Amino acid sequence: MTNIKGPGIFLAQFMGDTAPFNSLASICQWAASLGFKGVQIPSWDARCIDLQKAAESKTYADEIRGIVAAAGLEITELSTHLQGQLVAVNPAYDALFDGFAPEALRGNPKARTEWAVQQLKYAAKASQNLGLNAHATFSGALLWQTVYPWPQRPAGLVETGFTELAKRWMPILNEFDANGVDLCYEIHPGEDLHDGVTYEMFLEKVNNHPRACLLYDPSHFVLQCLDYKAYIDHYHERIKMFHVKDAEFNPTGKQGVYGGYQGWVERAGRFRSLGDGQVDFKTIFSKLAQYNYTGWAVMEWECALKHPETGAAEGAPFIQQHIIRVTDKTFDDFAGTGSDENFNKTILGIN
Repeated sequence: MTNIKGPGIFLAQFMGDTAPFNSLASICQWAASLGFKGVQIPSWDARCIDLQKAAESKTYADEIRGIVAAAGLEITELSTHLQGQLVAVNPAYDALFDGFAPEALRGNPKARTEWAVQQLKYAAKASQNLGLNAHATFSGALLWQTVYPWPQRPAGLVETGFTELAKRWMPILNEFDANGVDLCYEIHPGEDLHDGVTYEMFLEKVNNHPRACLLYDPSHFVLQCLDYKAYIDHYHERIKMFHVKDAEFNPTGKQGVYGGYQGWVERAGRFRSLGDGQVDFKTIFSKLAQYNYTGWAVMEWECALKHPETGAAEGAPFIQQHIIRVTDKTFDDFAGTGSDENFNKTILGIN
């Protein structure tokens, strides 16, 4: 078994226009001061990184690593959540997701998709240049608007949708494979890959591609009423990234999973700062240790109530307290009788 690395912090929710949140150097110093040991970098934020330049210039990638190292930190992974979303967008969501793309591409879905695919390919090479072995993204969605089968889905619609989704992702997965990096899909509502069943459907379509891996985030499963602990038992071999994020689900006589179009504060299911929700992190960290998860534990902060800086300050010690220093011996070794094949045969009566 291997000790989980951490604590890390995903910078996306903390970047801003004022110091120390407005540059990679200053936000890394801030994160280090709270006790974090790694940062997960949102590749779409120019205040953090120029993704294309990091893919095309090893010198520039080394400079980015140097900025992070100067704060005493490591880069855990890069993220292309926003770009990955644009690999597959149903026309019903064109206007809503256009804001994720450069202004010149808005209103042009074909060009937007081509840009997103290229962004993912840059991310593969940039990750290699940065010495990383895993990458975070979203799958995008062609079918999400049909998640509830009313009106009745036409026969073959889901099959066609997953065939097309796989067609778009196969060249990207192959690029990640060529660069020795696992592509980790965050299983998430709003994506066609939103639970174990849909992930397996996708895996089948991409011929069980070895780089089609998982970012495990239990908060999204709490809000779906999915068994997030058993999920680890099913998919631990594919889990290469871990977002430590809390959530709670408190249904009432008036509201359940769908949330009644309410804002995050009023929803039955909502994200919370670490320790304020219902996620059983002790069991999660135990299972990941048991299955020899070798990656990072990265806090993704999202909370409807608590201030982000408070959540960050509480998050580093919370993760540190949950990381298990794995044992290198069996607890009852003191009572062992050694190893002797002849003695074993005598016990079994086979001499």
